[in-house]
Amino acid sequence: MSFQNHNERREAAEAAKKAMLDKFKTKATAPVDPEIAAQRAAEAKAREEKRVEAEQRRRERVELEKLERKLAAEAKAQAEVDAERFAAEEAVRKAAEDAEAAEILSFEQKARRDLKYAARKARQK
Repeated sequence: MSFQNHNERREAAEAAKKAMLDKFKTKATAPVDPEIAAQRAAEAKAREEKRVEAEQRRRERVELEKLERKLAAEAKAQAEVDAERFAAEEAVRKAAEDAEAAEILSFEQKARRDLKYAARKARQK
């Protein structure tokens, strides 16, 4: 392929691009009926109002969801605090019961020892 042939092709491509561009630039816009333009503007305004209303509803829903999540987190934290307090109270009660059971066992063992000692003393007499 010769260099001259390449230049010719390039120039033809540039001319085609320029012609295409001129075709779109010179295309005249069709005259728009004022009634149709007003109707389109009203439709666009209605769409925009609808979009704004939908966005407002979405924001309110998001705020409500945030509030619900916050309340749920607070309720969960309160439930955890209540559970910990209940567990602590249960541990204190269990410790008191265990101490009482140990004391009763100690008294019972002492009473058995005393009985055995008294029986031994009675046999020795």
